[in-house]
Amino acid sequence: MEITAENILLIGSLLLILSILASKTAGRAGVPVLLLFLGIGMLAGTDGIGKIAFDDPGATQFLGIIALTYILFSGGLDTKWESIKPVLKPGLVLSTLGVLLTAVSVGLFASWVADLSWKEGLLLGAIVSSTDAAAVFSVLRSKSIGLKGNLRPLLEFESGSNDPMAFFLTIGMTSWLSIEGFSPVDLVPMFLKQMILGAGAGFLLGKAIVFLINRINLEYEGLYPVLMLGLVVAVYSLTDLIGGNGFLAVYLAAITMNQSRMLHHKSLIRFFDGIAWLMQIVMFLALGLLVFPSQVWPVVGTGFVIAMFLILVARPLGVWASLSFFKYKNREKLFVSWVGLRGAVPIVFATFPLIAGVEKSHMIFNIVFFIVIASVSLQATTLARFAKWLHLSVPEGLKRKSLLDLELSDDFKNALVEVTLPEDSLIDGKKILELNFPQTSLIVMINRKNKYITPNGATELKSGDKLMIMINSESEEFLVRSVLALQ
Repeated sequence: MEITAENILLIGSLLLILSILASKTAGRAGVPVLLLFLGIGMLAGTDGIGKIAFDDPGATQFLGIIALTYILFSGGLDTKWESIKPVLKPGLVLSTLGVLLTAVSVGLFASWVADLSWKEGLLLGAIVSSTDAAAVFSVLRSKSIGLKGNLRPLLEFESGSNDPMAFFLTIGMTSWLSIEGFSPVDLVPMFLKQMILGAGAGFLLGKAIVFLINRINLEYEGLYPVLMLGLVVAVYSLTDLIGGNGFLAVYLAAITMNQSRMLHHKSLIRFFDGIAWLMQIVMFLALGLLVFPSQVWPVVGTGFVIAMFLILVARPLGVWASLSFFKYKNREKLFVSWVGLRGAVPIVFATFPLIAGVEKSHMIFNIVFFIVIASVSLQATTLARFAKWLHLSVPEGLKRKSLLDLELSDDFKNALVEVTLPEDSLIDGKKILELNFPQTSLIVMINRKNKYITPNGATELKSGDKLMIMINSESEEFLVRSVLALQ
């Protein structure tokens, strides 16, 4: 089936609706939704039952860049500075040194086991060197995986900030292979320029957006999300125009906005959460359409070997080397290594050598695609089990079940958190006044066997109680959960 102006809306809407409806069933069956979206795209493609003829790497790359821009912005907008501040240094080392070590080790291994030169191998390594923000955000947040300590903000910050490094390495290796006279020495000033301008532009443009939103006073509230849609793309485009890294700028702009007082903050977070899901679906469907399964099959063996090396050797090497400068336990390093999810971003990056006409770029693209499938299939489905096995997961009853965002005013910082006491809780029978609760936290309601109790200091807590607790900050929430779990 040819994609035309007459049928593109019908085809697009049907694929979107089918993906969302199928995701519900897939979630219950334990199938990662990202893998499902890829699968639907492949089934609809030329080699699938849909027979939709789509072979345009340029259009796919364009869609991928737009989608990744909004996904990174959504992730940054929902990332609090207080949570990433303790993990800023290890996160940055993982995002740079960790990515570089992963790229080099995978590249050299790939040139050894596959029919690739060492330069082509390094290009492959660069493409798959970063964890995928869309995959990490999706798995950690949609499955509500509770992790002890600062592991979750570390993983989310790393996944949001390491794409610029992988993008730089991919562009650098593509240029080295396709541009005559290009020297690796040219990469050093390019890297410094991209990172410095990207970081500076992200911070300044983030502050400028906050200033604009707080003072523009639009007549219709529904126009604020529309305005923000344009501003996000403007941040990427302006940064790219001056030679900076647009992905880094978008992510840092969102974090800068999140730590500032901004009108309609919570409503914008909810809006962009939906946009991020839409972008993930569109990106994975487009990538699925672009792939020809018949061309992937011949490289399955090679792809599997490289994928296992990436998961079991290269990623742990990068993590252990990066986190050796910081006080992390071996089981924490092991878990961070396992959350090296590869998603749509490596496939998008693999379109750059395709468009540049790099020799064996089709082979590299197909290997990258298989690596992504292997990573999502193996790692995404076992994260919760792995965390529990390493004793890094929060007990089931102490996970955040719901967060009721109270948008009474834009200065209102409190939140209501629902916490369920586990069976045989250590605080069973204790009075609230006997707990070492933070003074600014308050248990406002108890749901005990579907009967609601308004508590006071003399109220005794029982195993299985669902507590509605008012907190002021994430650090306070962590303290509250520690009290309930350990006392």
